[in-house]
Amino acid sequence: MSMQLFNDNELVKLYMSGNEESLSVLVQRHKRRIFSYIYMITRNKALTEDIFQETFFKVIQTLKKDQYNEEGKFLPWILRIAKNLIIDHFRKVKKMPSISSVINDEGEETSIFDIIPDNTESPKDTVESRALKKQIRSIVNDLPKDQKEVVILRTYYDMSFKDIAEITNVSINTSLGRMRYALINLKKLLEERNVEICL
Repeated sequence: MSMQLFNDNELVKLYMSGNEESLSVLVQRHKRRIFSYIYMITRNKALTEDIFQETFFKVIQTLKKDQYNEEGKFLPWILRIAKNLIIDHFRKVKKMPSISSVINDEGEETSIFDIIPDNTESPKDTVESRALKKQIRSIVNDLPKDQKEVVILRTYYDMSFKDIAEITNVSINTSLGRMRYALINLKKLLEERNVEICL
């Protein structure tokens, strides 16, 4: 049976029982999403690579010590480790960058949607549903920076408002307020562009 057919939790258990190959499968499965998450915040490729490696070093340490107990929630667990390492780094340098846009390899500022993989698309998606997703991403991109930031962290990375507040260096109430205004603006933009979707 191919390792690719195992879910994350099964692969974690295999690794903890001594199967080294299962970790490689997990890394390959989630590498792009974790890397883009770190890059989205740091906006620095070298720093992203350092934090990415440190994240997996911590993952390996935790699994080897048999301290993993996040039943079935492997990716959010790794993202929390990465987030803590990012926060530690920026506490040391005392400056947290803006998350809304990133610098690509050519040194140009680009949309966050250019580096976040669209994991929601499946081969079963119709042309219409793919077009709708593209329209929605375009609308989110047109939100004010602080609102776009909270929507991306909440929707694409499933982060709590407490985590969002910590990463964006604002209070939880401010994060909640930004999300509320983002939803109001999204509804308005959807209506203006005649896009039908339930918010």
